[in-house]
Amino acid sequence: MNRVRILNVEFDNISEKELLEQLTEGVLVTPNIDHLAKLQKDESFYGIVNRAEWVICDSKIIFLTSKLLNRPLKEAIPGSGFFPHFYMYHKDDPNMKIFLLGAKDGVADKAMEVINERLYSEGGRDRALGDMVIGAYSPSFGFEKKEAENEQICRMINESGANVVLVGVGCPKQEKWIDAHKAQMPNVKIWMALGATIDFEAGNVKRAPKIFQKTATEWLYRLFAEPKRMYKRYLIDDPPILLQLIKDKFGKYKNPFKE
Repeated sequence: MNRVRILNVEFDNISEKELLEQLTEGVLVTPNIDHLAKLQKDESFYGIVNRAEWVICDSKIIFLTSKLLNRPLKEAIPGSGFFPHFYMYHKDDPNMKIFLLGAKDGVADKAMEVINERLYSEGGRDRALGDMVIGAYSPSFGFEKKEAENEQICRMINESGANVVLVGVGCPKQEKWIDAHKAQMPNVKIWMALGATIDFEAGNVKRAPKIFQKTATEWLYRLFAEPKRMYKRYLIDDPPILLQLIKDKFGKYKNPFKE
């Protein structure tokens, strides 16, 4: 598959339609500007992203940047928008079984309810096929360091019969958790690291209005909506990446993890 390099990430140059048709197995990650910033400092995260079978541009800003770099991507595919398209695309598939892992207590269960009902009402899924989302769990704070809880999660997923797992516990925790534990769940064919998607599906958090999505300012909407949580990311951690992108434009960028 054709890939496009931006800084030290190789993005799949793919449309959403192509992704829906081709995504049958593998780990899917969706880097945005915040990911790019972390990928300049965190070598283990860098290795995980570059080992992933699917590296999808989540960000309109990265999409526009690819054009400025003369390495144009086909389109931006935000993970929170892709996931509902994914389950609607598979609405008539009786073998599609999804597990949701993430969000605060009770939110994953709510998202499971909402998605299944939406599939029946809006998607026209035949109720005889049964629910597509067959399990959900909201882990405790710091769960990734708790061996017993991780064993419980793996057991829950295996016993559920899920073959798709969406992990939404924030970057890079979600990508690192998948990388560390996926071998314990061999029946899972597709892993998706999709941030706040479970919150969006549950209606717990609302996506930015379309005008913000289309103008690459969704980050600004989220900053105003959740200033305490987002100010450090958007105003302190992420801005330095702009200098690295300028260096990339002029052939001066150096991957910090390669000589």
